[in-house]
Amino acid sequence: MEFSELIKTATVEDVLLSRQGLPDVRGTLCITSHHLLLSSRPRGDLELWLLIRNVDAVEKRVCGSSGSITLRCKDLKVLQLEIPGTEECLNVASSIEALSSVDSVMMLYPFFHRPPSLRLRQGWHPCAPERLFQQLAAQTSRWRLSAVNRDFSACPSYPPAVIVPAAVADDTVAKAARFRQGGRFPVLSYFHAKNGTALLRSSQPLPGPKRRRCLEDEQLLGTVVAEGEDNATTPLSPCRGRPLQESFARLVEACGEPAPSVERWLGRLDSSRWLGHVKAALSTACLAAQCLDREGCSVLVHGAEGTDTTLLVTALAQLILQPACRTLEGFQALLEREWIQVRVVFVMWRRVRVPAHLGALTQPPHGQAGHPFQLRCARSAASPARGKREAPVFLLFLDCVWQLSRQFPFSLEFGEQLLLTLFDNAYASAYGTFLCNSEKERRLCRLRERTPSLWARLEQPEEKHKYLNPLYSHNPLPLWPCGQPQGIQLWHAIPVPERRAQLRPAPSLAGFFLRWIRPCRHLDEAWEEMRRLVQGDKSSLEEGEGKGRAGPSPRLGHGTHAETGTGQGPGVGLG
Repeated sequence: MEFSELIKTATVEDVLLSRQGLPDVRGTLCITSHHLLLSSRPRGDLELWLLIRNVDAVEKRVCGSSGSITLRCKDLKVLQLEIPGTEECLNVASSIEALSSVDSVMMLYPFFHRPPSLRLRQGWHPCAPERLFQQLAAQTSRWRLSAVNRDFSACPSYPPAVIVPAAVADDTVAKAARFRQGGRFPVLSYFHAKNGTALLRSSQPLPGPKRRRCLEDEQLLGTVVAEGEDNATTPLSPCRGRPLQESFARLVEACGEPAPSVERWLGRLDSSRWLGHVKAALSTACLAAQCLDREGCSVLVHGAEGTDTTLLVTALAQLILQPACRTLEGFQALLEREWIQVRVVFVMWRRVRVPAHLGALTQPPHGQAGHPFQLRCARSAASPARGKREAPVFLLFLDCVWQLSRQFPFSLEFGEQLLLTLFDNAYASAYGTFLCNSEKERRLCRLRERTPSLWARLEQPEEKHKYLNPLYSHNPLPLWPCGQPQGIQLWHAIPVPERRAQLRPAPSLAGFFLRWIRPCRHLDEAWEEMRRLVQGDKSSLEEGEGKGRAGPSPRLGHGTHAETGTGQGPGVGLG
């Protein structure tokens, strides 16, 4: 297939672009294989770009000798193009629809994008079990690195090396694998060093209609769970991911309603049930973390396939318990380990299952690892062509992380701009990090050799500072979020303003769901001023510490006390 076959009209003059919250722009519209480009006229001093893959729905309307096209994007912004000429309008709409729906992964923009400041292979950081085991071996001898899956005979979706209990032989592990769906036997996901408890993952058991048992599977689990420990299961009826997708669509529709009354807005927000999903996810993750940290119980999280809301629960549990996951580098490693590279399927021991309305989704065939981003993020909230496999599970995870950052503003090293960037790139990206549905597909497409990594971009010094939280202070304690309704809020983000011209208004503080609708530029300026003041205070403190080494300084003592009190105190107190 050639891109030229999909582009019926490549250039249209005198096109008017309208965006809510920004002045209109008139110019020449150009359609390329991956972008819409609008060059302002008559001076041509402004170029606005839109990645066509970001288009979720195209609405066209013809009136007389002209027409208009409304583009609803996956990141929730809405653009309107007024195009002179009926034929040109229909051709542009048809071209955008075709280009935004290209099925072949190899034809997507990351395979053609070559940023000058990045190298291919830069930023790809595989999470090897060997490296994780080295860290584990320094803390306990109860686990070992097994090569039972070296030829993928035990489990096609696990890596060749897996971490299993040291007291269990490889033959026992292999027999236990045959009792689990897809062969995904229980393996270690996270070791809680404080009290020696473990978070394990596996797929669901296969007892069959006769409810048969597997002694090897019970032996494997029995080596982790202490005798007498309550390991009852709380059964909950499974539910598809359709309600989550519909909840997302209803909320986006409510946010786009012009000038609703307070009563109507609150009613539509409540009827969307989105905040209920957020509350359920945080509550379930807290329950898992409490079992590990406070009750001294090991946790097994399992699901039929475990590529969706189970990832949500376990990743949040680690974020609650592990301070290292709250740094920028640690959060990146958590995403790689849980969502991208490693198959994770959980819910827990004492075994607690995912709440019914957060249950398992329709699974893709031949899934090998992590979250199936290509399927789940194929469409967003506006597309009429949404299928059964699309669901904003990753967005729900990011929303939960934002809730943590709001309740503990000093305890996460990264800010909301990182969460927004991750969402935008999961749905439409110039980078290969979130492409494909599994590690097997990524290897077949050779993403690491042929596409740039989003992590490489975020690690650039000129980019990295935009994603950091200037109020961050290391907090070694667990974060116990408030899961009550009064503690959950609609995501109102505080991104750092973008400086690159794109087909969107400047990011605002109006929130993730409202960021393209209600710009608040003065709040952007306030955020920048806060960043400047914090950096200035840190510089003054460092200067004072330097003088303090030469002689006592009362100002140094006061400054150090204030930094500690405002940095860590409120973050811990909110827990």
